[in-house]
Amino acid sequence: MSLVYHSRMRNLLMAGIALSLAAQGASSEAQAAEKLSAPQLIALAQAHNVQLQSAIEASFDAAKLKDGTAWAGHGPDFFFAVESQNTPTLVIDDSPAQAMQQIAGSNLWYAAAHIEPVARLHQFHYVVNGANFGGALDLPAYGPLSYLQPGVPTGKLSEKVIHTSRIYDGMKSEYWIYVPARYDPKTPAALMVFQDGGWYIDRDGNIPVLDAIDNLIAEKKIPVMICVFINPGDIGDSPGAPTYNFVKDFSEKWDRTLKDSMRSTLYDTVSDRYVRFLRDEVLAEVGAKYNLRKDAYSHAITGLSSGGICSFNAAWQMPDVFSRVLSWIGSFASIQWKENPANSDGGQDYPDKILREPHRDIRVWLQDGSNDLENPKYGDWPLANLRMANALKMKEYDFHFSFGKGTHNPGQGAAEFPEAMIWLWRDYDPAKTEQQFTMDPAEKDRPFFRVAIVSR
Repeated sequence: MSLVYHSRMRNLLMAGIALSLAAQGASSEAQAAEKLSAPQLIALAQAHNVQLQSAIEASFDAAKLKDGTAWAGHGPDFFFAVESQNTPTLVIDDSPAQAMQQIAGSNLWYAAAHIEPVARLHQFHYVVNGANFGGALDLPAYGPLSYLQPGVPTGKLSEKVIHTSRIYDGMKSEYWIYVPARYDPKTPAALMVFQDGGWYIDRDGNIPVLDAIDNLIAEKKIPVMICVFINPGDIGDSPGAPTYNFVKDFSEKWDRTLKDSMRSTLYDTVSDRYVRFLRDEVLAEVGAKYNLRKDAYSHAITGLSSGGICSFNAAWQMPDVFSRVLSWIGSFASIQWKENPANSDGGQDYPDKILREPHRDIRVWLQDGSNDLENPKYGDWPLANLRMANALKMKEYDFHFSFGKGTHNPGQGAAEFPEAMIWLWRDYDPAKTEQQFTMDPAEKDRPFFRVAIVSR
């Protein structure tokens, strides 16, 4: 199958959508009242359809139109809309400003744009009366592997499963199991675990993971794998239990909700407790239903923010359970530092732990952005990830660091997800149960990461 966007096919698609909308006649008003995709909005604009204004108002939040942050995208094709009394121009990345069209009789302006490269993060803003206005630093242009390709069979997502933990004193967790179309119960499948799993399971959501997994399996760029999408647990039904008391104290100390504090306790703590919970409880349940490979060589784990450090921590603590790590905007910060005297290490200690502790046989993809968080309570996310990358490089780990300009946002990681998965599972051989991961020669010859002051 072709993975190249063809402008002719795209133009035919736009024309087809425009003709379809025009042919609806009286029903076009109902169509415009629904939220439309970027190609549909572009087609309406190209056809000069009178329903464009109502389509824009139905497709974007009114507050985002006013503050200049409304956009829709599909592949390289984007549609932007903004409310302004004065003429705005659109600036994408470092390109020259682009003129916008006004909807007659309104303060709404719009523009269509073709943005490349895909599978990358971009940014945009407006210029109004000579001043920058609105925009976003997190504008993902998804590549074709992020959209289900023709002829690719889809897997099946289970109903939500509720698990009550022993290791966390009655905490209730919910998770979903994704079984790819090519899964054969006679053949053990690889495994990947996603923290904050509910964020990934909507095929039409902002993090298009399921389509990418189906595409990559169909193209044999990753192995057939069972995916477990697990949400942080809830300890609210176990008052008085040791875990409940700890989480409640943390929530009061740091002014966080009980559920958010439970997530932090699970994800930010530097210990083997969470990975034991996965291994001995959740994955034991999943393994009772499906034929899973038992070797860490065939197990990957991923997450973003606190879920990012959680994923690295799981592999670091138990490299015999997970050997492949994908971390987006990882919170390698002092969030759970010394909260429990038995676990005095914090996420900020990981660069030093990498340098001083025995080498683990793991492969790691890190992603962060230069406009990620700086939190006076806990630390500096971009600098922490830079320290992680340099520590991994100094100890010659098999790692990749993707550093962009984004904020604490999944946009860059989501745009790069197919590329990251291909890198993470490269040279996988189902006949093996282990591999000594070594640094990519291309990375070995590159210099260490350096920093520049850009915020002052």
